[in-house]
Formats: sequence, structure tokens, C-alpha cells
Amino acid sequence: MRQGAELSATGPIMTRQSGQVSERVFWFVLAALLVSFHLGLIFSGLVSNLVSRPLHMALALPWILVFAAKPGVSRLSGLVLAITGVSVCGWIALQHNALSDQYGFLEGNGQIAVAALLLLVVLEAARRAIGWPLPLVAALALLYGLLGQYIPGEFGHSGTPLASFLGTLTIAEGGLWGSITGVSVSVVAIFVIFGAVLNAGEAGQGFMNIATAAAGRLTGGAAKVSVLSSALFGSISGSASANVASTGAITLPAMTRLGYPKRLAAAVEAVASSGGQIMPPLMGAGAFVMVELTGVSYPAIMAAAVLPALLYFFAVWMGINAYAKRHDLRSIPKDETPAMRDVLVTVGFFLVPFSVLIWGMFIVEYTPQYAACMAIVAGAVMLVFSSDFTFDLKRTGARVEKAFITAARQVSMIAAIILCASIIIGVLSITGLGIKITSLILSGSGGLLWPSLLLTALACLILGMEVPTTAAYVICISVAGPALTQLGLQPLQAHLFVFWFALLSTITPPVCGAVFIAAGMVGENWLKVAVTAMALGVGLYIIPLAMIANPSIIALGKDPLSALVALCQIGIGLGLISHGLIASRNAGMKALLVLLGAGVVFGPALIL
Repeated sequence: MRQGAELSATGPIMTRQSGQVSERVFWFVLAALLVSFHLGLIFSGLVSNLVSRPLHMALALPWILVFAAKPGVSRLSGLVLAITGVSVCGWIALQHNALSDQYGFLEGNGQIAVAALLLLVVLEAARRAIGWPLPLVAALALLYGLLGQYIPGEFGHSGTPLASFLGTLTIAEGGLWGSITGVSVSVVAIFVIFGAVLNAGEAGQGFMNIATAAAGRLTGGAAKVSVLSSALFGSISGSASANVASTGAITLPAMTRLGYPKRLAAAVEAVASSGGQIMPPLMGAGAFVMVELTGVSYPAIMAAAVLPALLYFFAVWMGINAYAKRHDLRSIPKDETPAMRDVLVTVGFFLVPFSVLIWGMFIVEYTPQYAACMAIVAGAVMLVFSSDFTFDLKRTGARVEKAFITAARQVSMIAAIILCASIIIGVLSITGLGIKITSLILSGSGGLLWPSLLLTALACLILGMEVPTTAAYVICISVAGPALTQLGLQPLQAHLFVFWFALLSTITPPVCGAVFIAAGMVGENWLKVAVTAMALGVGLYIIPLAMIANPSIIALGKDPLSALVALCQIGIGLGLISHGLIASRNAGMKALLVLLGAGVVFGPALIL
């Protein structure tokens, strides 16, 4: 009896273990398939958009709807939705020639039902990935497209046949399979894979070591290490929240252990992590979307973005110096800083792949995605090695698995966001709503540039609440971009302005994702952290406006001398504003320094 009991007890355990291994292998294979598909597209030549983009969605859906779902009803319903979505995407890919000949017009009730199911799957995938706000906006856009003809007045539209409306969104390149999704497929996914490969190895430790060696012994050194490491990491991750969660796990305990006020420690990490999204050479997904929307080359966008990004981190640096004087912030003890040997060894784990990337893009002038593929190969080779110069097959296998799984999850997350945003962009185009909103901005501002800029900034802040930066940028530039260019801005100016202000919600109440996470990690009231973060991150509010008042700041590639002069001018102004907001305790002196700084930044433009 006892032997039988033992067998009956161990049997289920062995079954569970076997099931867990099988599930792990399944997800690894699926992740490898997703990574291989996107890398293969770079070398496969021309592939029809109605093949590559639906397959991109098909490979992403299981990760959002099943892998990330909680066991039970959520996972079961997710499985049903994933099978439905994958089946529809597969059908579109297989029938792409015939569907192309329909020119965006669905034939029969069967195709209409399939299109409706596909849109519902996209909305639910986005909801599960990032919550309600973005899919809710997309759902309202769909309702407007279907029922807007019943709205009286200027904001109604003439109506579009159901078969044409849904067909344009689902079997043509006017909605789900539009150019923004194309960027997600061919560029963003490649750089996400690159970031996952780097982070699977010792590149993250390399970030921390070089940041600690460079700034750890300075006044407020722990905070400055956070700034440098978050800037390096964030330029790859493209997510302020992910950046806080990763680098913050190291920097926040270090700052609190050295006696930094919790609100300051959390604010530093939130502000630094937010800045990673505007830091070249990668800038997250937004840079590549900007290439597609503006027609400006990737190197030109990098050249335009680098000086404003440096100004942002300069303002944060000055703010830390000001707080250091108020709170006597200590540097990192010498015995806690990495040895030079460790710095030199670990820095190679991200420097080698990054060097390959930069060489490929700027020296031999390959496309960004092709250069990234070479960098991925270099990063994959680095996974074999360790800082102690030992080889461990099991460790290498674990790193490869981590890289594949992380890449699949992050590519899928971005795909869900961009597909949902593409619905909104498609409806704006089909109904002409984008033109009407542009007209509203122009009339509401009286045809004046600066009031239009303020209205656009407010729209970015509102839309950015719980909506990822890239999605907020895409939607805002679609409706506000034409108005800003009509008022005299260059397209790149308008896009950078909107992109920067799409970041506002990371540190600005009432919804400030990076602040929420950082405050939770240190156990501090989020509102206190937000107030401090807004003071430290004042550059996020000033620099986009400074780019309009001093357009030479983004002209480094064309007129480097004027760009450097503007850099110095804006830097002095930001320094005065930051010092006034943080260091000065006298209200009168605080106001004087802020006004003087604003005068330095904007005065010459007003005079001229």
C-alpha cells in the first residue's frame, strides 16, 4: 500500500514537471520563431506587406493573450482569442494576392465578420498589454467611423459603407497594416531584439560599472550614477517604466542607503529613466516611427536629437548639484566603486555591439535595421563570455533563452500598442477627422504659433496618461502636426516637439507612470516624488519650447557652429531655472532666477 501510495503521489509531480518542461520548450521555440522571422525579413528581400505585417501580429498575439495571462478564465479566453487572431492573420497572408485585388472592399458578410473579429482581437490584446485608455480611444474612433454621419455640424462625416470602412482597416494598408505597423515589423522589432540580447548578458552590469566609475565619487554621486546608467539603458529599452524597474532595482537602494531622501531618490530615477527615450542613438521605437512619418533619414534625426537630449541630462545634473547642497548628499564610498579592471572588462559587453551598430549605421551607411542585425550577432557572441573569462554551456543556454523570451515579449507588447494606434490613424484618415481637428487647433489658437503649441502640449499630456509614449506621439502628430507645419514649423521641429511632450505624463501628475513605479519601490508618497521629479526634470517642459524659439539647436548636422551656440545659450538658461527652482530658498530670488533663465532661453527669439 505504501509503495502504491508513493507511486500515486510522485506520478502527478512527475507529470507536472514534464508539463512545465514541455510548456517552457514550447514558448522557447515560439520565441525563436518570432526572432528568426523578423531577422529573416531583413535578408529576404521584398515581402508583401499583407504577408509580413499580418504574420508579425500572428506571432505577437500568443505572448499577449496567453503567455502573460493568469491561469484560469483569462488564459482560456486568451487562447480562444489568440487562435482566432492567428487564424485570421494567416488567412490574410495566404490570400494576400486575392485580397489586394479587392482594393479594401470586403466581399460578403463572412469577410465582414472576420474583419470585425480581427479588430476586436486587436483591441483586447492592447487592453491586456497596457490597460484600457488606448483601446478605449480606438473603440471610440471605430464608433465615430461607423456612426459619425449622424453627428450634426462640422464634426460629422458623410459616412463610409461598412464593407469599405472595415476593409480599409483590415485587408488594405489604411489601418492595421499601415506604415506605422511596417516600422514595428522591420525596424522596431530588430532593435528590441538587440536590446534583449544585450540585457541577457553582462551589458547591464557594464552600464552600471562605467556609470559608477564616472560619477560615483562626485557630489551626489549615487544620483548621478542613476542618471548615467538610466540614460544608457533607457536609450535601448525605450520604456521609462521598464527602465525604472530595471536600473532602479540597483540605484534606488544605493541612494537610500547613503541617506538620500526617498522622494529625491525616486524622483532622480524616474526623471533619468524618462530621459532614456529621447537619448540617441536609439530613442526607443519613436525614432524609427519619426523616420517613416517625416521622410528624414535616421542619421539626420539622431543629429537633431542629440543636443536637446544632452541639455535634458545637463538640467538634471544641475538639479542634483542643487539638491546635494541642500541635503549634503554623499558620494558612493570608494570601496563600493568597481575596480578599473572590472570596468574595462564589463564595458566591452555593451561597447562591442554598440560599436558595430554605430559603425554599420554611420561609417558604412547600412540601413539601421541591417546594422542592428550585425550588432545582434556581435551581442550574441558576447553571451558566450563572462567577466571572469569562464565558459559555461548551461549559463550560455540560459542567456540565450532569456534573450529570446524577453525579445518576444517586448516585440509583442510594442506590436499590440502600434496595431491599436493604427486603428485610430486609419479612422482619422478615412473620416477626415484629422483635418477637422487641425482646423480646430488653428481656429482655437487664432492662427498663432505659440497658442497652438500650448494646445498641442496639453493634448500630448492628456493623451499620454496611461498611453505609451510612442502611441501618444503617433496620434498627436497625426492631428496636430499639419497645424504646426501650416504655422511655419519645419516637419522635424514639429515631430520632435510632439515627441518630447508625449513624455510629459511619465513624471507629470495626475498620471505619471515612472513616478508611480519609483515611489512604490522606495515606499514614498507618489505626489511628493512627482513634485520633486518635475523640478529635476524641468528640461522636459522647457527644451521642446526652446527648440521652437532656437531652431538652430536641432541643426547640428547642417550648421554645427550655430547649434553649439544655441546649446550654450539654452544650457545657461536651464542652469539658472534649475538653480532657482531647487537651490534657492528665498521666494523672490527663486522667481528672479527663473525669470532670468527664461529670458536667456527665449529672449533672443522674442527680440528678433
